[in-house]
Amino acid sequence: MSQLPIIAGLCLYVLLTLSVGIYASRRVKDSVDFVVAGRRLGLVLTTGTLSATWFGTGTVLGAAGAAYKGGFLAVIADPFGAALCLFLAGMFYVRMMRRAGVSTIAEFFERRFGKTAGVLAAACTIPAYLGWVASLMVGFGKIIHALTGLDAVTGTCIGAAIVLIYTAAGGMWAVTLTDFIQVAVLTLGLIFMTPILLNDMGGWAAIRAQIPDDQFYLYPRDAGLTTWAAYVRDWLVIGLGNLAGQDLLQRSLSSRGEAVAQNSAYLSGAIYLTVGLLPVFLGLAATLTFPNLGDPEQVMIKLAQTYLPPLGIAVFIGALISALMSSADSALLAPASVIGNDLIRYLRPEIDAQTQLRLCRLSVPILGVIALYLALSHNAVYKLMVDSWSVLLATLFVPFTAGIWWPKANRSGALWAIVVGAMVYLMLHKLAPDQPADLLAVPFGLLALVIVSKATTETDPPMPLCNAEGAPLAYRNRLGTLNPFRNSPNK
Repeated sequence: MSQLPIIAGLCLYVLLTLSVGIYASRRVKDSVDFVVAGRRLGLVLTTGTLSATWFGTGTVLGAAGAAYKGGFLAVIADPFGAALCLFLAGMFYVRMMRRAGVSTIAEFFERRFGKTAGVLAAACTIPAYLGWVASLMVGFGKIIHALTGLDAVTGTCIGAAIVLIYTAAGGMWAVTLTDFIQVAVLTLGLIFMTPILLNDMGGWAAIRAQIPDDQFYLYPRDAGLTTWAAYVRDWLVIGLGNLAGQDLLQRSLSSRGEAVAQNSAYLSGAIYLTVGLLPVFLGLAATLTFPNLGDPEQVMIKLAQTYLPPLGIAVFIGALISALMSSADSALLAPASVIGNDLIRYLRPEIDAQTQLRLCRLSVPILGVIALYLALSHNAVYKLMVDSWSVLLATLFVPFTAGIWWPKANRSGALWAIVVGAMVYLMLHKLAPDQPADLLAVPFGLLALVIVSKATTETDPPMPLCNAEGAPLAYRNRLGTLNPFRNSPNK
């Protein structure tokens, strides 16, 4: 079968995405438009961009490949832990973040704990997202190689160039509009493709009867302490680590109000637990039809090429490309926003909005090149994606949570929590590589926060969380109680 119609369709889809991104650039007047889309997104667009951000090749290719190798226990981090993160964000975090009116996670740390904490938060954010972008670029290279036979390195570079162009041009507006298209294509593609594949493989009932029950276990059986520690880490590395993630918070901060931020997190979590599980079931089913795949992360592509008609392959490829680009643009925009919105202000407090905007845009290709280097140095989509959140879990999760929920947390406590968490993580990663260093760093960071905050409360009084005008925020109604019909005031 000729690949020419599929390649032509793919090129048209990419051109459409680039056109939407360039169109969106007209709406970007300053750094606020670039970073948080002017804070004007409604529920549909916020849910669409948040869902699309989390649907990446780590889910479509990586989770399918991980399920192929190890069943449900191999995909606890994503999609299960990722969905947990979205629900926790809606319940405990995004209302106060939107109420504060910040643009980045580093800005939150600066307002609550001072400038030094903001710098450290920015420094922790950037490497996490570089790893995630690298995982997405690896996925693009694998897709292009499987589809066209083109060298995977060349495919990775092509994918990087496409995402860099429209992300640098339109920022959050471009990301939002393209994400909405991409999540629609991805969702429809997976819903269209899954029953066809399962039916051609004999139907789910017949497939399920041949797969061992242990492939569907959601917790380890007869396991030792090390296995259980790794299992808990899989739940929490994204489930807690990404709560302080710029990509998640950036969408909540772009919403037009607290209720939109809260409800979009819940809706995205529900979507992720349904559509996001489809590649997992297909990966399990493929263990019967392709029992000895050399590269399990190619399993979805192999299924499509074997069982789908040309139209089905075209839809599937569109879904894969959508998954990749919808996450890659968000992963690039997050650290670029931190650099242009926060780090530059620490160096040049008098900087004007237009210069900030230019620096945000310039940061996108620079970060993209670094991520491309990482992508060419590693080749495992799922591992690159999951490990990206280790830094945030070990360093920022504890002080971020305390900044919202413990008014007595002070600047000294937050700084020590970040430093101790980072040191413990690095030491354990080096000395005990088989242990979940990121998870074990959390209690050390918590102890440092509590002990130092209490010991220095008189010399370093806690600062309240304030809005952009410097007025302390009310701490009432912090919980995300679902109310889709009323938008809470942002004050």
